[in-house]
Amino acid sequence: MLAGVTNDGPVPGRRVAVTGIGAVTCAGIGADTLWQALQSPVAPASQLVGEFDASAIGGPKELRRLDPFTLYALVAADEAWQQSGLAGPLRDAGSFVATGIGGLHSILDQVEVLREKGANRVSPFMVPMMMPNAAAAAVSMRFGLGGPCEAVCTACAAGTHAIGNAARLIATGRSTVVVTGGAEAAITPISMAGFGNMTALSNEQFSRPFDVARDGFVMGEGAGILVLEEWQHALDRGATILAEVVGAASTADAHHITAPDPSGSGARRCMELALLDAGLTPGEVSHINAHGTSTPLNDLAESVAVHQVFGDRPLPVTSIKGHLGHSLAAAGALEGVASVMTLLHQSIPPTAGTKNVDPEIGLDVVIGAPRSVPINTVLSNSFGFGGHNGSVVFRRAS
Repeated sequence: MLAGVTNDGPVPGRRVAVTGIGAVTCAGIGADTLWQALQSPVAPASQLVGEFDASAIGGPKELRRLDPFTLYALVAADEAWQQSGLAGPLRDAGSFVATGIGGLHSILDQVEVLREKGANRVSPFMVPMMMPNAAAAAVSMRFGLGGPCEAVCTACAAGTHAIGNAARLIATGRSTVVVTGGAEAAITPISMAGFGNMTALSNEQFSRPFDVARDGFVMGEGAGILVLEEWQHALDRGATILAEVVGAASTADAHHITAPDPSGSGARRCMELALLDAGLTPGEVSHINAHGTSTPLNDLAESVAVHQVFGDRPLPVTSIKGHLGHSLAAAGALEGVASVMTLLHQSIPPTAGTKNVDPEIGLDVVIGAPRSVPINTVLSNSFGFGGHNGSVVFRRAS
């Protein structure tokens, strides 16, 4: 569907195929590497992206001019683009890459230069390195994408919003191909201090989504990128279709700058609108890839909303933030990649770190081991500071 949604139901649009996926995470480089890591019930020791060979992106001179969040986006996009089999330039193709923070490392580096060496020594590349649209622009230039090039910046919902907005461009005929997702590299002393002082982070530096002992999230970083393509265009060129994006929605809590609405109203409406957009009933959803940050308020509010939409049906739920931490705008994009792979492998990854699901949550959280069950549709949720809610629905390719 995806062309739009009214109170009477979805407005039919062109079908949207996923033909490429890519990932950069603390598990390493690549979507397959991510998937293998997600099979374990044990979280990695660190959520930092390790060192890797980035020579495919450029030489030392080019790499020095990229903030880490842009570099992560380019590496993930390269993987997704190669898998898709597309070749540029494509003048009607778009680039929608989200970020919540942007080039924080570049800002902090140049603040030090300013303080220690003076204004004349501040890099002329600081602005293009720090700007939130840097990743979207870099992706468009790398592949010659001449259509819409935009950066969604809606905090932790941004990656999911980017996928939904990109899919709508294709469904409405504005673009044939859109490279989309999210990237983040915001683990710095000042960001950790800010999140920590607002009591959002785990005191134990341990992520356990939906667990009775959860006490906050763990910061993560990385990038997730998907190549979306008009269905018939993909078929005509013989592409392998990995999954289909069938619905998406965005709402606001209009409640509080950081805390979710405890009634779950905004999240509930978002999920309902995404299903309406997809032309699906709640009973047709196979699995929820939850936002599940491991904070007391978020996990409870999301569970309240899920119960309002799906009732007491034992719908399997997982949160990959137990493995990856919370990578802000990259989170929803990586969860999109994981949702596609869940459909491909017909298996739901366990929620790492979670052992005892909070009785107040009351959801069928997958823990301990992967769960192999028939999976036709996945609903992926993201909720961000500011009251931003995003949901996207993926369907098995058929």
